[in-house]
Amino acid sequence: MKISDIRIRIVKKDDNKLKAVASLTIDDCFAVHDIKVIDGNQGLFVAMPSRKTPEGNFKDIVHPLDTATREEITKLVLAEYNKVLAESDGQAQEPAGE
Repeated sequence: MKISDIRIRIVKKDDNKLKAVASLTIDDCFAVHDIKVIDGNQGLFVAMPSRKTPEGNFKDIVHPLDTATREEITKLVLAEYNKVLAESDGQAQEPAGE
């Protein structure tokens, strides 16, 4: 499996634990949307797309089947999130007219 593309959309609400929403493409042929980057009690983590059950719990609708794949997806999504965040911070700090 090769993650061929990751897209990050930053969520700009200061009081929100949701920091970004990601989409990734696997092997140039399968896309997964609505992956969340969340600021939890122990730092940033990646949450797979989920839906709310009638009982009020959340159940993943797409997820890795093993720890190694989950860790790889988490590493790549957080790296891309940090890259996009740094780029957006850099653009915000550039003086106007340059």
